[in-house]
Amino acid sequence: MKRILAMLLAAMLVLSLAACGGNSGGTTDGSGDTSGDTGTSGSDSGEKIELNVIISQYGNNTQDWWPTFEQDFEETYDNIDLKIEIVSWNDLYTVVGTRISTQQAPDILNIDTFADYVADDLLVPAEDYTSAELKNKIIPSFWTANELDGTVWALPILASCRALFCNMDLLNEAGVTAAPTTWAEVDAACQAIKDHFGGSIVPWGLDISTDEGQAAFAYYTWNNGGGFVDADGNWALNSAANVEAMNYIKTLIDNGYCNANPYTDTRYPLQDAFNAGSQAMMIGACNMMSADSEVNYEVCDLPTQTGTPVAMGVCDRLMVFDSSITASKNADEAARLDAVSKFFDFFYDTNRYSEYMVFEGFLPVTTDSSDLLATGADQFTVGGSGAPGDNEYFANFSSILLSCDFYPSSRAEWIDVKQGVIEAEQSICQGEDAQTVLDNLQEKIEALQAQNEGQ
Repeated sequence: MKRILAMLLAAMLVLSLAACGGNSGGTTDGSGDTSGDTGTSGSDSGEKIELNVIISQYGNNTQDWWPTFEQDFEETYDNIDLKIEIVSWNDLYTVVGTRISTQQAPDILNIDTFADYVADDLLVPAEDYTSAELKNKIIPSFWTANELDGTVWALPILASCRALFCNMDLLNEAGVTAAPTTWAEVDAACQAIKDHFGGSIVPWGLDISTDEGQAAFAYYTWNNGGGFVDADGNWALNSAANVEAMNYIKTLIDNGYCNANPYTDTRYPLQDAFNAGSQAMMIGACNMMSADSEVNYEVCDLPTQTGTPVAMGVCDRLMVFDSSITASKNADEAARLDAVSKFFDFFYDTNRYSEYMVFEGFLPVTTDSSDLLATGADQFTVGGSGAPGDNEYFANFSSILLSCDFYPSSRAEWIDVKQGVIEAEQSICQGEDAQTVLDNLQEKIEALQAQNEGQ
């Protein structure tokens, strides 16, 4: 349990997806995976199968949606006793760690990370409980984002992605007629904003702080043909593409295109500035716009130096623990996994899952719900408000999801890589040689990898 204990100590440093609030919404019957099912799932002996599920709290009203789901599920499958518990992200890692250590783990857990559980042999491979129909409709990049050493260990529950937000009124007033798609166009647009507005409008929001500097590293390196790893999955932090990308970030700062303190400004004040109309452009999360903002904005692909834009995807996960440590202690493992499979098919039913995405304000990880919400989000309600879902919001961001890449967060060295690239960015932008800094980081991570593989 060493990795689990280490994870508990670091729990407060781990951030989840930004929440969007919630309220009671009920579920729709749908016409997806559960239609035509017999409604029974139990062991050969006829005993009722118990499934304990922990769901993370994404908003103030997350707990209002799941009781209706639980009731509908048990009415459909009368041989499954479903027990759903909503746990705050503030308490989640401690609660889960404690239950694992006392052999009281849930059967199904909603959380953001899985690598430590895999290292301790606590999880069931996703292929053991995922129906063919469900697997086929999960966006492929989100399926493989849960892979470690050739095995997929979890299912994505919901997604967020990052995109370029542009205040089109400010750009147009400065003579820029379209959102920038290349780094050269970013430079030109920033200079136009700077020339026209002087210091009253910040052209480009930049966060290379300890809060999310690794995201900036991803935005710029991925869109220059680089990144954290090479095509073979090896750490490639000092690649020529990465060096060029870091030097480009430095030019944004040196040319006065950014906020005054990119080393300490997190994305939250930058989002506030964009919502208030005092910042022209920034890369941000899909749910960064406030409901009362009057900014006329467009959502665009990330600008690229190489011609093929790459967005950053973030997803939380659903995973299944080995029955040997779960509270339910179901004797019939085949029956338990059959019940688990039914739970997932029921949850990812097109209408039901789409409703939950609108309710929480996140993006779907399935192709069928992505298609539905692009034109039909307004048939569901936003949790906590009763307002209809926004078709344009889902159409814009669900299309961007298809081009998403992900942090290599399942790698044992990821925490050190994450911290390392933030420190490297800050050093380079303050004058240190990019190649030397990234060479030193690469050497450090390779040594750490060798150490991890030797244990």
